[in-house]
Amino acid sequence: MTWTQMQPLLTQACVDTLYMVGWSTLVAALGGVPLGVLLVLTDRGGMLRNLAVNRVVGAVVNVGRSLPFVILLVALIPFTSAVVGTFIGPTAAVVPLAVGAVPFFARLVETAVREVDRGLVEAAQAMGGGTGTVVFKVLLPQALPSLVAGLTTTVIVLIGYSAMAGVVGAGGLGDLAHTYGYQRFETTLMLVTVAVLVALVTLVQLLGDAAVRLLGRRERTG
Repeated sequence: MTWTQMQPLLTQACVDTLYMVGWSTLVAALGGVPLGVLLVLTDRGGMLRNLAVNRVVGAVVNVGRSLPFVILLVALIPFTSAVVGTFIGPTAAVVPLAVGAVPFFARLVETAVREVDRGLVEAAQAMGGGTGTVVFKVLLPQALPSLVAGLTTTVIVLIGYSAMAGVVGAGGLGDLAHTYGYQRFETTLMLVTVAVLVALVTLVQLLGDAAVRLLGRRERTG
């Protein structure tokens, strides 16, 4: 297969992969941040201490993290079909990708928020700050570098998950490697696909590291 033949296939596969990872990352951030913060607030010593809620949320997060993605992908087929009308294609893949990413990122958020200096929280409370003020003025801003690092890790994991989803018809680079590289023995295309995946992961890691360093410098100078 020549480059002229490979180029449109690779372009579409990259677009599909970025589409799946982009939307699932957005859902992971929107769902993971509140869950992670809730785990901290409802734990012992938290501002909203409620061990029952903490254990239920923690159990849900643990179950979500413990399921292998391939099993989750298959188990969610009925739910995916109900949500988007099909279980094949990039849009359908966003559902299991997001469901798998939310609990993963939630634990990273929890860890990041727990690292915030307790003295800053107590100072905000002493000045009359309520839960919302502490969360949005202290916890999240102070944990931002760690949150960005966690989100970078989540995106990289999602790229790998999207490749696995491609094997079962989700599209993207995984589907391209399986369809052409494995089934049609197009070794060159498979190697190029692997190289693109490696380059994509490397780029995400570099951008994430740069963002963390920038936020860290602003925090120190601020």
